[in-house]
Amino acid sequence: MAISYKSEFHLLNHDERELVRTTHYPAICEIARDDLQNTLKRLRDMRDKEKTQYKAKRRETKGTGEARGGSFPGTSDQPRRRKQVFAQALKRVNKEIERHRKFEAKAELGANARRALAMKRSAEFHRPAPGVTAHEGMSPLPSRRRRTTVHPSKIGQVSQWTKVRQAQRDARP
Repeated sequence: MAISYKSEFHLLNHDERELVRTTHYPAICEIARDDLQNTLKRLRDMRDKEKTQYKAKRRETKGTGEARGGSFPGTSDQPRRRKQVFAQALKRVNKEIERHRKFEAKAELGANARRALAMKRSAEFHRPAPGVTAHEGMSPLPSRRRRTTVHPSKIGQVSQWTKVRQAQRDARP
């Protein structure tokens, strides 16, 4: 159950009020992350102390345990509600720390992306040769047929042989 801002301050002494006041919205955004960690530790200690006092008081009222210490401090009349105040303050601080962590992670991700882009832009590009391009105009394509080279003394030999054979056939009776 949520405890109102005003009733929180009726339950706490001055030092605790100041600590819890810094965990509320406008003030919590202005705290640095290291200070948030210190606040978190102090709030945990206070919450644990109130939890211990609440358990001791409950055991005392049930009759299962003896009263511990001479007397409880003056602020211990409602240890359960005080523990809830500190627990809610802890939640707010934890959320703010998580918000800081996410913001730093996004900033780091952006920096890494910019660095990767710079590396990519500065890299040497290995592109294949463009081949035939339009600005050079038309160029003849080399023939793919196999070239047969005939010795110059053999040129015309087949046609001469054909003439001789035809003359022999014609000369037959």
